[in-house]
Amino acid sequence: MTGASTIPPTSRREARRLDRRDAILTVAKAYFLEHGYAGTTMSGIAAALGGSKGTLWNHFPSKEDLFSAVLDRVATAYRAQLSQILDPCGVLEPTLLRACRSLLDKVCSTEAIALHRLIYAESGRFPELSRIFFELAPRHTRALLADYISGAMDRGQLRRDDPADAARVLMALTMAGSHQQLMIGQITEPSSAQMQADVDLAVDLFLRGYAPEPNSANR
Repeated sequence: MTGASTIPPTSRREARRLDRRDAILTVAKAYFLEHGYAGTTMSGIAAALGGSKGTLWNHFPSKEDLFSAVLDRVATAYRAQLSQILDPCGVLEPTLLRACRSLLDKVCSTEAIALHRLIYAESGRFPELSRIFFELAPRHTRALLADYISGAMDRGQLRRDDPADAARVLMALTMAGSHQQLMIGQITEPSSAQMQADVDLAVDLFLRGYAPEPNSANR
């Protein structure tokens, strides 16, 4: 008898391991944000967890690996959200507005601002920080946007150009207002209306810049 293949259930041991890993990442994220990368040690995180350093090392062989895992967990959740928003069957402008608002909400959160400041402050001494951050966060976000924009170009909704460059432009426009002001401490918390105004302006400028070229066939 042939049946549909099924994914075997997670064993109790594996479930406990995953729960422990998740607990480590939660504690580590808070520790990195409070103490910075330089001020964070595996011993300190182990103490905060209330366990042995050996248990921590069993999951993560280095502080760099642990930091990467912290970022990856945050970025993975956002990528799933953005992927749902970027529906190629949706109307272009409303889709871009939703995508850019989700991006701005994410990068303007208290946690994201603290993380960005950590990266900027310490990447000079620890170049691996900027590399890890870019590979796990902005690069993937840009790739998702570029894929959607490429489809819009194929459908004639946007003029043909490099989709990766177009995605970079859209992200830069979106983050040029409230996010930039937060990063330099000019404001402490943007209003929802202010953030929406940033998004509306970014998408408007983007669509103007990448408007389809008039069909020259009838000239």
